[in-house]
Amino acid sequence: MLAMGPGGLPRPSDVQGYGQEGKFEGIDALADEHGIIAAAAMDQRGSLRTMITRARGKGRDATAEDLTQFKSAVTRVLTRYASGILLDPEYGLPALAVKDPRAGALLAYERTGYDPTVQGRLPALLPEWSVRRLIAVGATAIKILLYYDAGEGDRINTIKRAFIERVGAECVAHDVPFFLELVTYDDAIGDVHGLEYARTKPAHVTQAMAEFTKPQYGIDVLKVEVPVTMAFVQGARAFRGTAAYTRRDALRLFREAASVANKPFIYLSAGVSGEVFRETLELAAEAGVLCGRAHWQDGVPAYARGGTDALMDWLEDQGVKNITALNAVVAQGARPWWTVYGGQNNIEVIARNDSPSTGLA
Repeated sequence: MLAMGPGGLPRPSDVQGYGQEGKFEGIDALADEHGIIAAAAMDQRGSLRTMITRARGKGRDATAEDLTQFKSAVTRVLTRYASGILLDPEYGLPALAVKDPRAGALLAYERTGYDPTVQGRLPALLPEWSVRRLIAVGATAIKILLYYDAGEGDRINTIKRAFIERVGAECVAHDVPFFLELVTYDDAIGDVHGLEYARTKPAHVTQAMAEFTKPQYGIDVLKVEVPVTMAFVQGARAFRGTAAYTRRDALRLFREAASVANKPFIYLSAGVSGEVFRETLELAAEAGVLCGRAHWQDGVPAYARGGTDALMDWLEDQGVKNITALNAVVAQGARPWWTVYGGQNNIEVIARNDSPSTGLA
């Protein structure tokens, strides 16, 4: 077990949820040889189906086979350059067979999306899966996506916190890392891409990170939004002309959000272009708080036009260029996942006793 120690560094044997052998090995398997978690996310389901359908045009809806083929192609190519891949068990399991053997595998445990007719964007698990079953089919770690607004009120947020506690306990019981992806929102504002939300986004992201680094959740790695919207950072290449923050403000906000986390964290690309995301990572690196990700969205039109062969051509060319460009930024500024624990040598690993069986009946 580990905890934060003097000077903001952790000391061994205090923070709940750390030190288990399986969790240590799982996180390390999702990182490169330098301890950097640079993973590609390919667990999109509803959004990927929508992207392919829109790229094809009216009357040519994406099928389950399309999603499986797309995920397998991306996994086959990009895991040669990524430390891990995030997939879903609904359409992504065939991709596990073609991933680079050096890359770890995160598997999503939540249903995609949420019920818009129910207040609170409440999460739900895939009913036919459990942590045990996800491990049995190849999961190195388990991932949950949670929509969270710290100001929504106790009734909704108590449900969400209890939900994450249950999943965390299941991951502790099976000694597997738990990655929590946090996506913030504010229904009173609405558009999370607009100026009004940009002004409140730093507080939303920071409050969410502060809550879910608490030990009762058993979370090992957070996947978080960057605390600013680059389109409103004055002087950024992505700047649209109206400022919510100066560059100095943005650097400070990156550091303030990072300061509340006593867990490793990875930044989400959140659907922005490769160019904007690289600039975002450059700013995070300048602030000294960088972890990395990779993305593939620009390959959707190629798949829509020419199928798997066209997508493979795009991935081998532009897809590789995109991920290597991101990796170059990450290499300059990212820190190993064990930095938050004072270094790899300060981690005290507790050996497994009798681990629960992972075989499926």
